[in-house]
Amino acid sequence: MSDPLENTPGKGRTPDAREIEPSAPDEFGRVQLWWGDGKGKTTAAMGMGFRAAGHGFRVHMLQFMKGGASSVEDVRGEYNAIAAMPGFTYENAGHYGWHGMRDGSEDTDHAAEAEAGFERAGELVEAARAADLSKPLDLDAPPEEGMHMLLLDEVVYAANRGLVEREALVELIEDKPAALELVLTGGHERPEYLYDGADLITNVRKEKHQFEAGQRARKGTEY
Repeated sequence: MSDPLENTPGKGRTPDAREIEPSAPDEFGRVQLWWGDGKGKTTAAMGMGFRAAGHGFRVHMLQFMKGGASSVEDVRGEYNAIAAMPGFTYENAGHYGWHGMRDGSEDTDHAAEAEAGFERAGELVEAARAADLSKPLDLDAPPEEGMHMLLLDEVVYAANRGLVEREALVELIEDKPAALELVLTGGHERPEYLYDGADLITNVRKEKHQFEAGQRARKGTEY
């Protein structure tokens, strides 16, 4: 009688860590959407980024709306971790403070940063189009030479607030390279306009949040 575990991808072997070598995914190309009023959308996206990078795939994250705030230090744990991970890079297109909040920041400045960030997102998608995503990519190469997975963190938040045109975001999804895995996060309001173009949609719902009790962001959990 044959071992049924032989028919599984791992063939019953105990997982272990291996040296990271450049590789290429066989089944990338879907659009993932993570939205909702709960904590964990960015964390989930970055977790997938680390998982993909651990297989030797090239990953890049572009963050919108996260330029810093008085409750968060200027050094974030995720940036340090990404910098130490082969094949995973990031950049930030956020303005200091929070859009729509009375924190001294101007909404026009947030809009300018979001617009520039979306222009950059288009450039990154075009870079992926120019690359051969069926083959391994140099893990040390800049994102201008392509990536297998692109994380657009908080881009939905920017679109829901009118800082990025919703129609332009829909077009970006429709026009992306077939083999590029595109991950979108952000926003508390249901982004109905993105539902037709997404393959996986997760609503991260809040049951209880520490901020409601007046607690501030903590190092190691929120930044």
